[in-house]
Amino acid sequence: MSAAIRLLRATRIRWGLSVLGVLLGLEAPVTSDAAQQFSADLLGTTVGSGAVQTTGKIYVSNSKVRIETSGFPGGVFLLDSSAHTAFFMKPALRVVMDAKQSTWLTQILVPVDPDDPCAQWQVMAAIAGATEGGGAWRCNRLVPDSGGRRDAVGFLAISPQGFRYNCWIDPGLKFAISVREEKGGTFDLKNIQETPVPDRFFEIPANFSKFEPQQLINRVKQSDVWVEPPK
Repeated sequence: MSAAIRLLRATRIRWGLSVLGVLLGLEAPVTSDAAQQFSADLLGTTVGSGAVQTTGKIYVSNSKVRIETSGFPGGVFLLDSSAHTAFFMKPALRVVMDAKQSTWLTQILVPVDPDDPCAQWQVMAAIAGATEGGGAWRCNRLVPDSGGRRDAVGFLAISPQGFRYNCWIDPGLKFAISVREEKGGTFDLKNIQETPVPDRFFEIPANFSKFEPQQLINRVKQSDVWVEPPK
């Protein structure tokens, strides 16, 4: 058998194996920024308190996040950093509204780049209206020390309002799993389960109404209870 024929046959075999691998999903491209899916318990403390004050659950899929916390009983936060949305939903009332700055969790609990978390936190701050004064999130890498937090990467993060946080980012989840606020507020993700989360967890039912606070103010102004403030 000539060298040319052997080369041709070898090329055909490699090509056939390559096609078979693609068909079987063996050579599907794997990217380092593949979206994570997980759920976890959310434990937190309020400023000035050393005991657990808030509990809840968090669900994450791609850019979408669902937060349920005892600090907002009967309510659910739905975030989507790709769509640039942050909503607060009250299922019992069938209403949804913009989350705005109702809680600092909506600015931090989103998927981030483990090497530059402040970039995505800035996006969420803008959605919340926290950057109107021109402020920006700033992040400085801490000395490597995960503190037992799943090989996490630590940052000193400063919010647009000047609040300081020590944050630990899990590089695999691409998510903050522990935060310590300068004045004492904290949160930690516990019992992390890296399993798929149903899409319905992040959906707003079609029969829910959008609540606009300004509309309520306008209605009150037209009623007998409204009194114009002194000029």
